[in-house]
Amino acid sequence: MRADELPLWERTLIASYHWRRVSPVPAATLRKPLPECRVALVTTAGLVPPGARPFDLGRLGGDPTFRVIPADTALSELDLQHRSQAFDRSAVAADANVAFPLDRLKTIANGGGVGTVAPRHLSFMGSITAPARLRKEHAPAAADLLASDAVDVVLLAPV
Repeated sequence: MRADELPLWERTLIASYHWRRVSPVPAATLRKPLPECRVALVTTAGLVPPGARPFDLGRLGGDPTFRVIPADTALSELDLQHRSQAFDRSAVAADANVAFPLDRLKTIANGGGVGTVAPRHLSFMGSITAPARLRKEHAPAAADLLASDAVDVVLLAPV
């Protein structure tokens, strides 16, 4: 969807939104070759695995929590729960790999392009306009979870 196709209220919101400026984060150096690394995925598509608590779509400023997606989850079972209507959901509905390329990552690992696929992956809901709790609480908890799984590389799949 192009910006000029959005409803007037949404174009007005985007035009008047107070965008935050963030200082660049220092880049991490890969400590071993990619074919020896454990890789995890993090998406902002708001995907929820079966049995997990849904995202709070009505929360002012957005739901800053995340959901854990086990590596053996069938992507067809993921529920798309993103509060923003500003993107076309049909591609993700047809193939969750569009927003969460877990099957592609497994193919790359099977071919030796990366070492192993992490046992757990993460899904956040994008469109978080009040990110303070995300930065202070939930992002560190997500990083701790990935570190506990000995993840070397995280691939971000923003929506």
